[in-house]
Amino acid sequence: MTGKTVYLAVYDTLADWETGYATAHLAQNGFTVRTVGPTTESVTTMGGLRIEPDLALDQLGEPGDTAVFILPGAGLWDAGDDLAPFARAARRLVGLGFPVAAICGATAGLAREGLLDDRAHTSAVSHYLDATGYAGAEHYRDTDAVTDANVITAGPTEPVAFAREIFALLGVYEGEKLDAWYRLFKNSDASAFETLNS
Repeated sequence: MTGKTVYLAVYDTLADWETGYATAHLAQNGFTVRTVGPTTESVTTMGGLRIEPDLALDQLGEPGDTAVFILPGAGLWDAGDDLAPFARAARRLVGLGFPVAAICGATAGLAREGLLDDRAHTSAVSHYLDATGYAGAEHYRDTDAVTDANVITAGPTEPVAFAREIFALLGVYEGEKLDAWYRLFKNSDASAFETLNS
């Protein structure tokens, strides 16, 4: 993976807690995080934080510098088609061979776009994705997070596992260090700190 820019989708009702582990550690490891909104007008997260996007979705353009496109959950994923353009952008990037990571409601967006019809994936629960009418139910995995080729999925309660899968795919942490990072942040395992910092 040659790209060093992480594109984080931001939109109203974004679930604040779902991407912080990933973006913070990616930024600390040499990646540039840029926010992508529906427009460049500010959006408001579930937690009431206002974010002014770095660029609008239609400015994403050629994805040559893309390390990963991250799609957080948001109430809007289930409230209509407002976020469908983000799922379409994800489909385009995946088609070009770039990684996409979706958590919580964003997994439903990928399902509606057909991106989960033929690859292993997860979400909050299987029947949540069944409601999208997608054709990938047989590939659903009841686990914290799943990577299949260049698509990562996770449920809303798994931001640490979601970050772990992103780090593994991008080679940020590997092997024992990846395991130590996960144990430290998921289980507060203090013994992992030494391995992570060795």
